[in-house]
Amino acid sequence: MARMRTRTRTHRTRSTTLTAAAATAAAALLAVTATGCGKADMSKQSSPYANVDGANTVTLSVQSWVGAQANVAVAQYLLEHELDYRVDTVQVDEVPAWDALSQGRVDALMEDWGHPEQEQRYVKDKKTIANVGDLGVTGHIGWYVPKYFADAHPDVTDWKNLNKYADQFRTSESGSKGQLMDGSPSYITNDTALVENLDLDYKVVFAGSEAAQITQIKQFAKKKKPFLTYWYEPQWLFNEVPMVEVKLPKYTDECAEKGAEDPKTVDCAYPTTPLQKHLNADFAKNGGKAAEFLKNFRWTKEHQNAVSELIASEGLSPEDAAEKWVKENPEVWEKWIP
Repeated sequence: MARMRTRTRTHRTRSTTLTAAAATAAAALLAVTATGCGKADMSKQSSPYANVDGANTVTLSVQSWVGAQANVAVAQYLLEHELDYRVDTVQVDEVPAWDALSQGRVDALMEDWGHPEQEQRYVKDKKTIANVGDLGVTGHIGWYVPKYFADAHPDVTDWKNLNKYADQFRTSESGSKGQLMDGSPSYITNDTALVENLDLDYKVVFAGSEAAQITQIKQFAKKKKPFLTYWYEPQWLFNEVPMVEVKLPKYTDECAEKGAEDPKTVDCAYPTTPLQKHLNADFAKNGGKAAEFLKNFRWTKEHQNAVSELIASEGLSPEDAAEKWVKENPEVWEKWIP
């Protein structure tokens, strides 16, 4: 799933002395990232701390959706506190992240929702990226309505009946049509094609980011208003706003293959995807305990949602959320440590 990546992380500083060149690079990066979201193109520059004076360093790609942030927060915390690595995290949009990973600008991508073109190019053909297995979490994108609306109108969960309720889903942004709320325009979405090909009286309206979408969903739910939204699992928000999936036409490989050639032809549901971890191929071979740890990292959606909710709902910093989870779940993470 592609989602806008504009969050930066403050990493823990260790005692290794930076060279003057590295310090200058670090200062330049901080000057760029301090100017605001999305200003630095991290796919074209490496971590200023990478390979400094032979230090144990790891660079992790972090995406903007909170589940991906939860993965990285826990991985960073354990790498720092259990394995004595210095960890740098960088923001890279999901497709450019593959280029950065291939070129060694980042060492690891913890949560990939499926990119067949990039997998073919970098994993199978160039062999510059290594797939190191499942994260342990299964991802699914779909269309959802709030449970309170589905309970009152059970047939809304079949896409064939959506036009019947279009007028109830109208907003000022969607005009005369029903609103289908999406997140960031950079997310992987077939929604415009689906609305067109299924002849639905709806307009796709982008909230702008996951955080903005969550805010809108909460506002609708507080007033018990109907809404139709692009959403995904795993996601902690289901704990606060129960939602029910609308059944779209069944996903098929034929539909996916046709859509890969021409995205405008998609007329079926999104797939269910076991989320994957990828490492730079050289790092996978020579990354020592850090690479072994990341290969071993595997948890459940319940674990991920627990950390995500601490960050997004309870307001903890990613590091504090990771620390709390780590202290409460040693039986989960201790087997990841080499």
